[in-house]
Amino acid sequence: MPRISTQAGKAKGRKLQQWVRDSILGLFPALTQDDCRSCPMGSSGADIQLSSAAQALFPFDVECKARANGFTPLYDALSQADRKRGLTPIAVVKQDRRDPLVVMRASDWFKLVED
Repeated sequence: MPRISTQAGKAKGRKLQQWVRDSILGLFPALTQDDCRSCPMGSSGADIQLSSAAQALFPFDVECKARANGFTPLYDALSQADRKRGLTPIAVVKQDRRDPLVVMRASDWFKLVED
């Protein structure tokens, strides 16, 4: 399988970060671009930098990971949970000696945060 260049990988990550930033700004129209920023690749800290006003509305630290593969078992588990019954599918996953995680579509999660 061909590897993508470092530059292409960073572009993919940057695009995901920008989508998350835009989704947060869309949820909270009072916030400005200065309140919620996508951080440059390689900088330390959260991928989405929030002002105090943004943190009050959206109390989360966000790390974005965009990969060509490696997440297939998570997507498979979520697909298995999606039974088309009008319920929001989630998958609960756990690795040995780690805390369980909840996996869901980002669009569904943003709807929950919005309410």
